[in-house]
Amino acid sequence: MSSDFEGYEQDFAVLTAEITGKIARVPRLPPDEKKQMVANVEKQLEEAKELLEQMDLEVREIPPQSRGMYSNRMRSYKQEMGKLETDFKRSRIAYSDEVRNELLGDDGNSSENQRAHLLDNTERLERSSRRLEAGYQIAVETEQIGQEMLENLSHDREKIQRARERLRETDANLGKSSRVLTGMLRREEKKLSRNRETVMHNHTGEWQQLLKFGHFSFQSFCMHFCMYFVYVIEIIQHILYILLFALRVY
Repeated sequence: MSSDFEGYEQDFAVLTAEITGKIARVPRLPPDEKKQMVANVEKQLEEAKELLEQMDLEVREIPPQSRGMYSNRMRSYKQEMGKLETDFKRSRIAYSDEVRNELLGDDGNSSENQRAHLLDNTERLERSSRRLEAGYQIAVETEQIGQEMLENLSHDREKIQRARERLRETDANLGKSSRVLTGMLRREEKKLSRNRETVMHNHTGEWQQLLKFGHFSFQSFCMHFCMYFVYVIEIIQHILYILLFALRVY
């Protein structure tokens, strides 16, 4: 909404500057051109009033807590519009008097009137210059805000792209680590299976023979117990090796 209001402001500043310049030119123009200029100024004054109405509608849509600044600006623009209408009326009156004097054979241009016209023209030009400067300042500020927004969007886009690249790299590393761990687990399972079969094959006969002939001495029991204990320790070592490798990967 504020962007629409600022757009109307810029249009109003440009239009009122043109009106001020034309009002100042009216006294110096030939009669035919003066008539055309007066009609042109009347048309532009109507356009300026329409812009004020549009700005007023925009201000009414602003939340009450943020409306104060815009309301002050609207009051200033309305005062400026009233001053333009007053100046235009004076210019039209002077134009009518000049036409009447020409018809009566009297130009009616005294030195005092000329000085008054010069002062009025100077004031109008100064107001026009201030309005143009204000409009230019608004345009510069709007451009700066737009540039900052574009820079922020570009910076955010670079962050998103870097995050995507890191996610792709992480996904590839996880896939590779998963394949390596799967292969290691399979190799360890095969190795443990072979060791278990070897131990069972080598000692099953001994256990059966000892039980059959009753030669199951305490010494023999301790020997076989130690062998199976070593086998269990070996299994635990393989498991710990796999866990340590997994921790280094992740």
